[in-house]
Amino acid sequence: MASVTASPVDQPAASSRERLAAARRIVVKIGSALLVSAETGQLRIDWLRGLAADVSELRGQGRDVILVSSGSIALGRRVLGLPAGPLALEQSQAAAAVGQIRLAQAYEEVLAPLGITTAQVLLTLEDTENRRRYLNSRRTMQALLELGVVAIVNENDTVATDEIRYGDNDRLAAQVASMAGADVLILLSDVDGLYTANPRDDAAATRLDLVREITPEIEVMAGGAGTALASGGMKTKILAAKAAMRAGCAMAISRGAIDRPLRALADGAPCTWFEADGDPHVARKRWISGMKPRGRLTVDAGAVAALRRGKSLLPAGVTGVEGSFGRGDPVEIVAPDGVVVARALAGYDAREAALIRGHRSGCITELLGHPGRAALVHRDDMAF
Repeated sequence: MASVTASPVDQPAASSRERLAAARRIVVKIGSALLVSAETGQLRIDWLRGLAADVSELRGQGRDVILVSSGSIALGRRVLGLPAGPLALEQSQAAAAVGQIRLAQAYEEVLAPLGITTAQVLLTLEDTENRRRYLNSRRTMQALLELGVVAIVNENDTVATDEIRYGDNDRLAAQVASMAGADVLILLSDVDGLYTANPRDDAAATRLDLVREITPEIEVMAGGAGTALASGGMKTKILAAKAAMRAGCAMAISRGAIDRPLRALADGAPCTWFEADGDPHVARKRWISGMKPRGRLTVDAGAVAALRRGKSLLPAGVTGVEGSFGRGDPVEIVAPDGVVVARALAGYDAREAALIRGHRSGCITELLGHPGRAALVHRDDMAF
């Protein structure tokens, strides 16, 4: 099939199997239409068991897996007897509240027998746009991964209003991939990739194997809304691809309505890959280094040496705090001679940073009156 690049047409640099084999962390987005039968409104439990087997296989290969799953509203509306078609916001929230517990139970049912512990993570747009809440969410996600847990992420539809919601899980999945530092994002869809036109309407439409850059031409190719159960479509997938690529995460659009969809992708099933712009680590450092600092942390020589060895910045090594910044805001880290060592995202606001500077991490609770994190700046939130 075709390949759209910033240069003349060429072949994908790597196969799906090679891309997945090289990935350390994979985010998989599952849409409502895959999880819930449009005819009966019931969960497609056999399909879900196949997906669970795929997740177990990937984890057995040493990969972290995060699932971004729709389906709570679709499940809840059937239980509540709500009619087909668009729902009022309060009806959607009620359906989500009823369906979310059933969705979490379903994932627990298929993954627990495989020895996999699951966790439910509910996010809103504010959680990924507000720096403080973003850092909290990122730390929680990292802790779950370090503990070997598979997080099941969904939009928190029970509290989200039109002003603070994504409205589709394609873009949420891209934000989760960025937050978690994922190498690969897989959108399981009802189509096997991006086509030059809607294949349902145009028999001459061809699928693109590889997209290196989201151009106006690519955006024109994106169609409208998806199935009756879905809130997105190809347009939202292109928006997701933009976000993922900027974060250094490759993205695939692949057909999900088959048994063992992730294994099928690795075995060469048709799909469209969107090439990452660098890798997640480099992309995050580039993002941090490009921010305008709102404050300054002066550190001693010992702290400078520790930072260069890849350590986090502890309060004991901080000798001065300047500026007015909140937790998650960008700051400069400055050596004793005034040279800027790094830019970083502050783990504490300016007031708290001033209170704990120069003290051991074990004193933080006493100084602040509440428990706090050991690091004033975590090493993952720092760019030299």
